[in-house]
Amino acid sequence: MLVDSFGRTIDYMRISVTERCNFRCAYCMPNMPMDLGDEKEDVPLESVLHFVKVAINEGVKKLRITGGEPLLRSKIVEFIAQICTLAPHIDIALTTNAFLLAPLAKPLKDAGLKRINISLDSLQKDRILCISKRDGLAKILKGIETAHAIGLKVKLNMVPLKGINEDEILAILEYGMKLGIMVRFIEYMENSHAKGGIAGLKLTEILAKVQEKYSTQIFEKEIIGPATLFRIPQKEVEERLGVQRNLDYIFGVIAPHNDNFCKTCNRIRLSSEGKLIPCLYHNNAIDIKEAMLRGNSEEILSQLKICVENKPEKNDWNENIISQRAFYQTGG
Repeated sequence: MLVDSFGRTIDYMRISVTERCNFRCAYCMPNMPMDLGDEKEDVPLESVLHFVKVAINEGVKKLRITGGEPLLRSKIVEFIAQICTLAPHIDIALTTNAFLLAPLAKPLKDAGLKRINISLDSLQKDRILCISKRDGLAKILKGIETAHAIGLKVKLNMVPLKGINEDEILAILEYGMKLGIMVRFIEYMENSHAKGGIAGLKLTEILAKVQEKYSTQIFEKEIIGPATLFRIPQKEVEERLGVQRNLDYIFGVIAPHNDNFCKTCNRIRLSSEGKLIPCLYHNNAIDIKEAMLRGNSEEILSQLKICVENKPEKNDWNENIISQRAFYQTGG
């Protein structure tokens, strides 16, 4: 079992399998060339599997595969199948922009994938193009609806940006309501790689937009995730949206600017460069790429324990500090 110096059990690993992406989102990597690079530059998935084996042996119960865009890895389905064969009990999820998802959704589920988080920042074609530099709305929606139809547990993630898509908070919430899919709104995370001049909405501003039409009640903190959950009464959903639901609708807000965001953090990250990162918004990291390439389990375990021991109590976020680490490398 991995326990940090503040008594938090670390049983959740986020693993970025590539920094390559087919989008250039304004809040992530807008200024990078659209050239995707070569998969040969990525750490081989069989080497990443060496790390996964060690992590699972040390009590990790949940893995999230991220990027960049993880579906750009040509053997991502086989990689997930190998993990599930190794540890059938593992809770394995994936984060994607869904551009490539529709034809891969069933193979991923058959391989053992249980849950999938999908970025959906607009329901308008021109805005998706503006935010991501990719005319991708039709493929995104097809990916969402295909994954939902085959039984993957889907969550939608939206980053509300002032003057860009903030007026679509209700529209995206109601899209999720109609499908019976949870929507999570994510506060924009300031970083030096984002487009200059963009600004996000804070939790209170997001809730105010929702409350223009629906009443909300705080529900709970996600048990296996970073969001604070809110409840909209079933009666309101049925009356105002015209859909029948047996339960209240639950949505989430991920608010890393809040003081209590880090108290229950159970996560560390493996970057696409092979670096262990104890905190998304903290600059320290441990390079284990060579140990993974060699399959040196003892060295991987030693460095993993050091990473957990060095996990800070909270992130370094404040208005005067902007992250220099690229989120497309750490997986967000």
